[in-house]
Amino acid sequence: MVPPDSLFGVVPVWVGVYVLTALAFAVAGYAVYYRVFRLVLQGLPAARFDRPLTRLAGAVGIVLGQRKVLQRVGRTDPRSRRIDLAGLGHAAIFWGFLSFTLSYLIFIFGGSIWHPLGETILTPTGVLVYSIYLDLLALVVLAALVWALIRRWIAQPHRLSFDLTRKGESVIIVALTGGLMIATLLAHSFYVAGGGAGPEAGVLIGGVVGRWLAGLGMSAAAANALQAVSWWVHLLIILGFALYVPFSKHIHMVAAPLNAFFRSLEPRGTLATIDLENVERFGASRVQDFTWKELLDGYACAVCGRCTDACPAHTTGKVLSPMHIVENLKEHMIAIGHQGQRDAEHVEPMPLIDGAIPEQAIWDCVSCGACMEECPVVVEHVPTIMNMRRSLVLEESRIPETGMNALLSMEQRGHPWRGTTFSRTDWAAGLDVPTIADNPDAEILFWVGCTAALEQRSQGIARSMVKVLKSAGVNFAILGEEESCTGDPARRMGNEYLYQIMAQQNVEILNSYNIKTVVTICPHCFNTIRNEYPQFGGDYEVLHYSQFVDTLIREGKVKPVKMMDVSVAYHDSCFLGRHNGVYDEPRNIARAIPGLTLVEMEPRCRERGFCCGAGGGHMWIEESQGERINHVRTDHFLETNADAVGVSCPFCLQMMTEGIQSKGQSDSKEAKDVLEILAESIGDD
Repeated sequence: MVPPDSLFGVVPVWVGVYVLTALAFAVAGYAVYYRVFRLVLQGLPAARFDRPLTRLAGAVGIVLGQRKVLQRVGRTDPRSRRIDLAGLGHAAIFWGFLSFTLSYLIFIFGGSIWHPLGETILTPTGVLVYSIYLDLLALVVLAALVWALIRRWIAQPHRLSFDLTRKGESVIIVALTGGLMIATLLAHSFYVAGGGAGPEAGVLIGGVVGRWLAGLGMSAAAANALQAVSWWVHLLIILGFALYVPFSKHIHMVAAPLNAFFRSLEPRGTLATIDLENVERFGASRVQDFTWKELLDGYACAVCGRCTDACPAHTTGKVLSPMHIVENLKEHMIAIGHQGQRDAEHVEPMPLIDGAIPEQAIWDCVSCGACMEECPVVVEHVPTIMNMRRSLVLEESRIPETGMNALLSMEQRGHPWRGTTFSRTDWAAGLDVPTIADNPDAEILFWVGCTAALEQRSQGIARSMVKVLKSAGVNFAILGEEESCTGDPARRMGNEYLYQIMAQQNVEILNSYNIKTVVTICPHCFNTIRNEYPQFGGDYEVLHYSQFVDTLIREGKVKPVKMMDVSVAYHDSCFLGRHNGVYDEPRNIARAIPGLTLVEMEPRCRERGFCCGAGGGHMWIEESQGERINHVRTDHFLETNADAVGVSCPFCLQMMTEGIQSKGQSDSKEAKDVLEILAESIGDD
């Protein structure tokens, strides 16, 4: 846009531009510091400055490339069953924002001082192309804004039906952005109507409107005056936007890029350890108990509703809403203000847990990671929730009774299966399975896990694993009675103290045998040993059975030969799939089985898979209200009309088995681990 000659015919344009900009950005900068950074920096340290190039490269894709925003475009929305195109609108507006921001730097802030700057940098042809581009882009952005208003207030998909997504501030932002686009088109039009020359006069839409206005008899003087008004209105909207952002949800425009850079580079299933001997408080129940990154998450949140819409707990009628967790933490922090110097005994003026955040919401979480998978700005909801669980358990001894029983069993018996009569090795009776003490030269350690060893239905998975390993001639061994729970249930239920004791004991045993490779049945064991035991000096090659067996099949060491005339709908375990990215290997095994027909539970599969309901300690913690999560997942399976639901996790096997029984489908449907089907297909030895 060509700047006017002067302000009020006296003041040079650049003086007005820079004075107004300096004032606006000074106020906005102070507001951002006072309302954001000053409060966020109360948090505990977080190691998020490593691998800067990796962080920067990822942040560029997330922010500039809108990778997370666009990840669902073209896919079917699980609720409406319509093709999801919402990300395109946001991306169009965002890329429009970037394009116009560059134009402001060149044509407003630079051009107001020295008008030829644009042509000097871009050449006259470049200015013409860029001006036409902005002219057309303004119309595209206006169309995207209209679409956004219709979606939010008329079509109203489920994720935009929450109270936080219905606030009027979204209309203010749309109005400001729309005002910028209209002011752009008007400035172009009046410039052309006033007889403007040069490359800026070659705009298309503005050219048509400008020539039309001139044809109606608009004088050059009037057109030039209106062009100046449009130009200044445009600038004032920009500065008004800058002033409004620190006080609205659109502060995520500042915080989200930082959040993307400081995202966790660990596998999603990894929780940070805490120094139990030196920490002032266990977990988080006050603002200063959270890390600065956990506090930053609330400002990065775009209040888009995607996380809550995907949350299985919320979907089934529970209190939990991941969006409200991070937003309410932020609002609580703003409401109470800075709490001064760190003091372990300090009590905040208003309670966070059972105040801003319901305690039940903290226990509803199944740690499936669906919220984090969906979030376009890389908010890490699950670690924040787990941090509050730690506080409830370790500081206040508050935990649902069924969870407490599992923790007591882990303390007393080394596993959470209270009431079981099986020993660690009963499942292996008659199979001639060596222990590592008897076979110290074993190539792999088969980590059986508590559920496959001690829960009767799941023991079939362990026996199937032995059959597959023997058929491939693998030299393996188990720990036997030396094996104990990895501690995962304790950690996910908030008892970090018990988890660390069990983890350290297991690492000592594994290291004493100089274990190199561990193969697990359970994705929870796999995640814990692979991603969290290195925190305690346990560095091993850790494979889930699906990864190991898939390799054996590809190498020709395992040969399924028996026809299995069965259709299988595969269910992705959260801790195998979303948390560790293992999607293809279980499917590869299923496809290698003759006669087996593999079916997907579209659209709730792979990254968008729906939890079985057992994660986050909910194998033992009863659900608080609403429909059971595993029953909803069972409905997804039944919709496929497949004969069996295939799993790769003992927890999922139990939950889906119970779900099928609850639906009265046990006579015609069943839950099977893919490993069990493979073992049947191998045939008799």
